[in-house]
Formats: sequence, C-alpha cells, structure tokens
Amino acid sequence: AVVSTQSTGNYKVISVAHSFTMLSESGQLVDIYIPRRCAVSNRLIGAKDHASIQLRLAEVDPTTGRMTNVIKSYDISGSIRQSGESDDSINRLAVRDRMMPQFVIDMP
Repeated sequence: AVVSTQSTGNYKVISVAHSFTMLSESGQLVDIYIPRRCAVSNRLIGAKDHASIQLRLAEVDPTTGRMTNVIKSYDISGSIRQSGESDDSINRLAVRDRMMPQFVIDMP
C-alpha cells in the first residue's frame, strides 16, 4: 500500500510503510541516498566515509534477559573514531538514552 507520493523534478519518491523507493519518469527503479548524521558531532556523514559505523543497541528486559522491541541506533563518523573519542561518546549516548547506568561514565 502506498502511503505517500512526492514529485521532485524528474523523480517521484514513493513512501511504502517504512521503506523509500525512488522511480524515474520512465518508471525505472533508482537508488535513493539518505545521508546520516553523526550522533556525537551532529555533522553529516558523507557517502565516502568508509570508517563510519552504525551501532544498534537493543534494550534487554532485566527479569527475563530477553531483548525488548526498543532499539537505539547511533551513527558515528570516521573522524570521531579516528580521534579515539568513539568509546567515550558511545557510553555518554547510551547513558543519556538510559541504555546503560550512570556509574559507567562516572568511573575514573
């Protein structure tokens, strides 16, 4: 089922459920590029940044130890990883989103 359709110049963007498909005027399927933002620096992550990562953390139910449906996704740029700040940054983001306890970043 098509949720919404938008025309942008020579292309038409069709949003189906949670996926996006881009069609040219002739109806051919065209790849769509959606840029990501670094969760730490809020800068755009370029398509050629092959050192960047996308980390997904799942919430775990403390009683059963099973994964719940809550998943947090963090995009980290290659420049943050190269500077050695990614470990601390991931910890701070996870504590901010209550995926880890506060004492993790308070440790000396």
